[in-house]
Amino acid sequence: MADISASDVKKLRDATGAGPMECKNALVTTGGDFAKAEKLLKEKGLAALEKRAGRATNQGKVFIKIKDDGSSAALVELNAETDFVARNPEFIVLGGTIADIVLSKDLNAPTDELHGLVQDLATKIRENMGLKRLCQVKASANEFITQYIHGDGNIGILVKCESDKPEIFKNEEVKNFMFTLGMHIAAFNPAAIDRTKIDQAWLKEQEELFRAQMKKDEKLAGKPENVLNGILQGKMSKYLTEISLMEQDYVINDKLNVAKAIEECAQKAGAKLAITEYVYYKVGVE
Repeated sequence: MADISASDVKKLRDATGAGPMECKNALVTTGGDFAKAEKLLKEKGLAALEKRAGRATNQGKVFIKIKDDGSSAALVELNAETDFVARNPEFIVLGGTIADIVLSKDLNAPTDELHGLVQDLATKIRENMGLKRLCQVKASANEFITQYIHGDGNIGILVKCESDKPEIFKNEEVKNFMFTLGMHIAAFNPAAIDRTKIDQAWLKEQEELFRAQMKKDEKLAGKPENVLNGILQGKMSKYLTEISLMEQDYVINDKLNVAKAIEECAQKAGAKLAITEYVYYKVGVE
């Protein structure tokens, strides 16, 4: 039987998060071979995780990293079963590490390597985890990316704007305005930048929903078809205003819509300014 020291047990505990007796038994079983003992404990941990694989991972955080030169930004959603684990320092470090890898390896989808990192921590913490999604936003020379993270990281936003005079992105007022746009998007979750970019099939479904609601409205019974069509179009127009970013009331000044707020910011900066892309992630929600 191998001579197992307290320091060996501690080293294995630090690496795996397993209990002291489990670590000692693993070392005894493997004749003191640290690598084999670690593998054995991970295998046991994975087996335990398999039993929990069906449990929901609706807690977690979003993580954002932007390259120092501003040319690219990564947005990552990492999930766990409980909010307690989502606040775990190792969980938070892992989220940042994944975002760094996304940027360094120019990734646009989860890889086996990233899933492996998540699984390693899940094994150690003994809670089901998942890398739900990730994306990367890239900026050209005349574009700028800003970020906004809401609360404890349950919502993350990337906003990309372009200008004919990209030097305005060094202007603190412009940078603050873009940050506020991120805050607006987090608050209102628009369906698209403008109504022309909203999926037509989805809009058709909303129209049919409104039509069905109107048929149940006794006040509209017996109304001519042209009147009903006018009411339907009015409902759709109002709905599009509510879900299109450019038409929404600006979050810090509801006397302006977002398009007008952008126009005013651009005029003050003495340049053209436009949103070209945004990404909205909310933990547990597609």
